[in-house]
Amino acid sequence: MANARTAANTRWAGVPAARRRDERRDMLVRAAYRLFAAGGEAALAVRAVCREAELHTRYFYENFADTAELLAAVYDQQATALGVVLARAVEDAGPRPGARTRAGIRAVLRFISDDPGRGRVLFAEARGNEILAARRRAAQTALLEGVLAMTRDQDPPLPVVIAATMFTGAMTELAQQWADGRLGTDLDAVVDGAVNLSLALHRAV
Repeated sequence: MANARTAANTRWAGVPAARRRDERRDMLVRAAYRLFAAGGEAALAVRAVCREAELHTRYFYENFADTAELLAAVYDQQATALGVVLARAVEDAGPRPGARTRAGIRAVLRFISDDPGRGRVLFAEARGNEILAARRRAAQTALLEGVLAMTRDQDPPLPVVIAATMFTGAMTELAQQWADGRLGTDLDAVVDGAVNLSLALHRAV
């Protein structure tokens, strides 16, 4: 125990208090992500997370009220990372709607493929958990607003809003099915199919 205390004191020696707390919070979030990605919500016991992060349990309660709050932070971290990747991909695709749609769909599915745990956090586990479900709804609303913003119409007509809403819901479901492995492993084929359907829907309105 003395050795553990000495190691902890050495780790944070000379580090400002606010930075120490931020670093410990990040360590807990990363540890929780690893556990959640491997075992779902059941793996997120306080002691298990602290053991994975190699931190004392008091540091958990320094940052989070409970594991539900920690799980929300895990979701936020991955959603933010996906948002950055998606925005960069769409921007790099240029102004053509078809190219931007293709880039966006590919970016989301590639993000999940690169680390399957991301899909579990962002999509596969969201339906059965109130915390994740609430964040998923908020993310879907933000995606809908982004799709509508791409129409460059401050007050889009109802058919456009309906089409954008359907596209947003379909993209969420597509990502979940891809994360669950139900669409095979051919990323190009899935992207092509999704883009074709999306453009057909766009032409219909």
